[in-house]
Amino acid sequence: MSDPMLTHLDDQGAARMVDVGAKPETERAAVARATVRVSPQTASLVAAGNATKGDVAAVARIAAISAAKKTGDLIPLCHPLGLTGVDVDVAVDEAAGAIIVTCEARCYGRTGVEMEAMTGASVGALTVYDMVKGVERGAVVDEVVLLEKRGGRSGHWRRSDSA
Repeated sequence: MSDPMLTHLDDQGAARMVDVGAKPETERAAVARATVRVSPQTASLVAAGNATKGDVAAVARIAAISAAKKTGDLIPLCHPLGLTGVDVDVAVDEAAGAIIVTCEARCYGRTGVEMEAMTGASVGALTVYDMVKGVERGAVVDEVVLLEKRGGRSGHWRRSDSA
């Protein structure tokens, strides 16, 4: 990367929204993951759908989709995007005590959807926490990470450690 610069800063260092008007519209997608660490017992409750507040995975999926759609309202310098699709998977690893929320956001536009995918995964994970806190206050949202992005000028990027 030669001469890196933060694109959300103007020449004087003030925050700004990037003007993407001259960029061509292309198909774009991004995938992000958030992990919630819980005890194996709590993970088993979630996997069985027996949490006291109901189906944790189903509620987390809906929350993640809703959040991805509202990213432009939540992150001050993000462009509001017309998403063409959001897919969310909630996987439970009972033995490891992990609930993994993966969110893919897609659009056809002038800017990427990385923030939409990351916001979706984050809010999905926070929803998991909200739904399990009655049985385990010590649950931890451990990681929010971009796994992949496709489209735009920079093309395809994939996290090298995204096993």
